[in-house]
Amino acid sequence: MREPSFPNADELLANNVAAASEDRPFLASEPSRRLAVVSCMDCRIDIETVLGLKHGEAHVLRNAGGVVTDDVIRSLTLSQRYLGTREVLVISHTDCGLSKVTEATLRSDLSAELGVEPRWELEDFTDPADAVRRSIARLVESPFVEHTENVRGFVYDVETRLLREVS
Repeated sequence: MREPSFPNADELLANNVAAASEDRPFLASEPSRRLAVVSCMDCRIDIETVLGLKHGEAHVLRNAGGVVTDDVIRSLTLSQRYLGTREVLVISHTDCGLSKVTEATLRSDLSAELGVEPRWELEDFTDPADAVRRSIARLVESPFVEHTENVRGFVYDVETRLLREVS
């Protein structure tokens, strides 16, 4: 039996040792901008760079598609009620991998391969602006998300690297 190989993890652990020795100020658990950002996990999107954020300024919640799910609502509830955030940005993007697969296809594929379907929804979409609108509606309708007066949505263009506000 072959030993597992973890080349990324080994390199990243070494990087962590170097980073831990850097002289950085202590950060509070509350983000200094009182901001939470919900975005896609796509590796082409560096949220901190895209928004010009510094370490410690925002809570960044990422998942496939940047979709507001029950787990995002769980995290935003804690972020707002116990860690002081008051503003939320929802960011989807062009050329999203989630827009290239459907709920029906995924369920069929997983059922055929594994004999079981997931309990969660894929939350597929074809138009990222519509996905942002749907996510914002979920935030506003949730009784758990306390501060919805400052929620805005955007689509990030992966080619131009610019944000376009969704109305």
